[in-house]
Amino acid sequence: MTNDGLDQATKNSTTWDVLNAAHAMLRTVVRGVDADGWTRPTPCEQWTVTQVLQHAAGDQLAFAAAITGGPGPAENPFAPSGTLDADPLEFLDTSLLAAADAWAGIDATAESAATPLPQGALAPRIGAGACALDAAVHAWDIAVATGQPSPLSPLVATELLFVAREIVEPLRQYGAYAPVVDGSDGDEVAGLLRYLGRRPDWKA
Repeated sequence: MTNDGLDQATKNSTTWDVLNAAHAMLRTVVRGVDADGWTRPTPCEQWTVTQVLQHAAGDQLAFAAAITGGPGPAENPFAPSGTLDADPLEFLDTSLLAAADAWAGIDATAESAATPLPQGALAPRIGAGACALDAAVHAWDIAVATGQPSPLSPLVATELLFVAREIVEPLRQYGAYAPVVDGSDGDEVAGLLRYLGRRPDWKA
């Protein structure tokens, strides 16, 4: 399997490879944040890099809790404090491992899987993809906010856009995603970002 997380054999099948790839992206960009990078602004309006990390980690715990019934995030992911009294990577890993373990217990052929989204249970491919989408887009947010390369690849973006088109529209009313950004230039990554309400050329 390539670092893209998907290959042609699995791109159109039910697979958790995209979740593994998204988790790897988020770990990589968090590891790459400089000591002075945690207070920088991000594409998530009014949120710093620390707040995006807290939100992303909290969402992963929420996905895990929906499946396992275990504890969810201690803090509201949509009202992150911006103060983190822990090593950022260790803080993130706790959430990513919980989500990965939870999805490992879901049969890819199951009729549905629980999610914390307003839609409730979803087909496993869509539910795991939603969990991956959240991790991947926030990995991009942190990367561009801290001067790192985009972690998204066209192959992963293709799968995530398929998932996004299944779940995002009802979530816009809750403020989870901004309106679609107009434009048609660029590759699959740019198309995904615009659909999620982000400008592919965003700069701090």
